[in-house]
This record gives sequence, structure tokens and C-alpha cells, in this order.
Amino acid sequence: MTHNFALANVTPSGAAVAEAGAWGNRSLTLPPLGNLDAYISAVNRMPMLTLEEEQTAARRLRDHNDLEAAGKLVLSHLRLVVSIARQYLGYGLPHGDLIQEGNVGLMKAVKRFDPDQNVRLVSYAMHWIKAEIHEYILKNWRMVKVATTKAQRKLFFNLRSKKQGFRAEAIDGDTHREGLSDAEIAVVAEDLNVKPEEVREMETRMAGGDVILDPSPSDEASEQGYGPISWLSDASHEPTAVLESTQRDHMATEGVAQAMASLDDRSRRIVTERWLKVNDDGSGGMTLHELAAEYGISAERVRQIEVAAMKKMRKALEEYA
Repeated sequence: MTHNFALANVTPSGAAVAEAGAWGNRSLTLPPLGNLDAYISAVNRMPMLTLEEEQTAARRLRDHNDLEAAGKLVLSHLRLVVSIARQYLGYGLPHGDLIQEGNVGLMKAVKRFDPDQNVRLVSYAMHWIKAEIHEYILKNWRMVKVATTKAQRKLFFNLRSKKQGFRAEAIDGDTHREGLSDAEIAVVAEDLNVKPEEVREMETRMAGGDVILDPSPSDEASEQGYGPISWLSDASHEPTAVLESTQRDHMATEGVAQAMASLDDRSRRIVTERWLKVNDDGSGGMTLHELAAEYGISAERVRQIEVAAMKKMRKALEEYA
């Protein structure tokens, strides 16, 4: 009898599991299960392998690449993955995802398992299962990585349980305090062989939440036209802004001077008095009527000269730019 067993299908969303009871000649596959509870119930009914059965299956896989033997080894240890994954529910990640990552670790362990090392698969697989779950948590728990070195990873996965133990024992009599006391930090540092400063830093990292700097269009901050990125960004040194600022400076100095030079003396004086002159008291230059009296023309004529001069200057500025 031929069995088609795909290791990649041993996941909560598409589990292929055997019925309860002895393995016998039963098929290694069943239709996909409907939900996580059904999956957990099914794997908990899986038959366990004896030492002799485990050794035989492991040798068949190692020596003959027998996928049916691999299936028995994986399926009989799926309950182990469920049990280990349950220990990491405190990180707020879906139980099904944790189980799925743990199953990947289990399959890696089965592939590398050596039956001649005189150790049971359950002991060997625990390392691989936890390693995959740890990696998944570190990648998905926060947008920003909180543990990159070996010491930080050790702290990350032990600090939470240590804090819970301290709350239960109430070292300083305060069970409601959120952070660790100096005495508790010293205990953690000694137990994990790290510096107290590293414990404080990791506690701060784990206590802080993620902040989306650039809100999505559906966020309230985006609708209001701002987000944290707006408070952090400095546009003064942005290349485009620097270039635009330089161009404005040139236009306000050389550009305006060149445009003024294109005017006749009367037009230049009218523009200067009306737009460019500022007295010591903060007031502007001459009014239309004052300029009209000086040149012996009407105020309307002064306004017309001003408009014509501004148009000529605008054209000169465009050519300068």
C-alpha cells in the first residue's frame, strides 16, 4: 500500500493526521481539519511510538529516505509542538501561528535525527521546535527588533517569566509595581549572567510599544494631516529644499536687482517707494497721491506706471530664472 505524505502539510490550517489508535495499516492522512481546536484534539489522540518503533522509523528515514517513516515520526510528536507553543501565548501572537512554526522546527529535527545517538526524538526535537518559535516571535512581536545579540535573546525569553516569579514572591512586598526593583534586577542579572544595565535596557524595550511614524491613509492622524514623522523630520537639509532656498535667495537679490535695472528711473522709484522701502518706524514708502504730487500727474497714472513696471519686472525675473 502506498501513502503520500507531505511534511509541509503538517500545520493547523491544513493538518494531515492519523486517527487515534495503533498505527497498523491505517492511512497517514485525513481531510483538512476545520479549526484549531479540532487540530489540537486530533493530535492529542495520535498514537505514541515506542522506543523500538521510533528507532526503526528513524533508520528507515535515514537509510532509505522513507517518507512514510518520517510521517510517523512527525505525527506522533505533534502534541509536543502544541504543548511547547502554549508556553509562548503571553507574547500576544496567534496560537495557530506558533504551532505552525513549531511544526517546521519538528520537521527539521526529524530530518536531522540520528537514532544511534541513544536519545529519544522528543528530547532532540524540543530544541528545534523552540528555536523556530523563538525566531518567529522575534520577527513578529514588534516592528522594531528588540533582541539581536545572544545575550539580548536570552533576556527576552526569560525576563517575562522572571518578573512573574517576582510578583508571586513579592520580594519587596509590592505586588502592584510594574517595573523591576534594583534588587530584582540584580537577581535576574546574576541568574542569567548578564549586566544589570542590560536587564534594565531589555525591560525598557519590552515595556515600550511601537509607534507608527507615518500613518496610513485610514488612520485618524493621517486625516488630520500629521503624524509622528512630521515631528521628527528636518526638511531644512533636504536636498530639494536646500536647492529651492538657494534659488529663492538668488531671485531676491541678483534677480530683483537685474529686474529693477530694466526699468526707467521714474518706474524704478515708484516701485521702490511702493514695495521695497521700509522706514525706521516700520512704515512703508510714499503713497500714490504723494508720488502723483511729486511728478505732477494723477494718482491713477502713478498706479498704471506701477502695474506696467511690475509686469516688466516679472518678465525679467522669469528670464533670470
